Amino acid sequence: MKKSQRIKKNKEFQTVFKKGKSFANRQFIVYTYKKEDQQEFRIGLSVSKKVGNAVTRNRIKRYIRQSFLEMNDEIKPDLDYVIIARNQAATLDFHTAKKNLRHVLKIAKVFK
Repeated sequence: MKKSQRIKKNKEFQTVFKKGKSFANRQFIVYTYKKEDQQEFRIGLSVSKKVGNAVTRNRIKRYIRQSFLEMNDEIKPDLDYVIIARNQAATLDFHTAKKNLRHVLKIAKVFK
């Protein structure tokens, strides 16, 4: 995943939280915010310390990034996404995490 596809700044996170729409399942909360002039989607990740230690949190973030990379062609490019991992996400393996992420993105109607 390219650096240009990541949301890093707090101001950008706050914009997505305030102006975007949220969708959730038991493992993930996804905020989406439409930006008309954008060529490719951007994602921001948030995994709280309550979810687990640093190793667990980084594993969850890797799983989310890899899932987005694999679903790259199916996802609408004119959106910003902020994904928040809930406690149940700590117990997932990659394939289950991808399936649950796909489920919440399907609820959000972000597939082409």
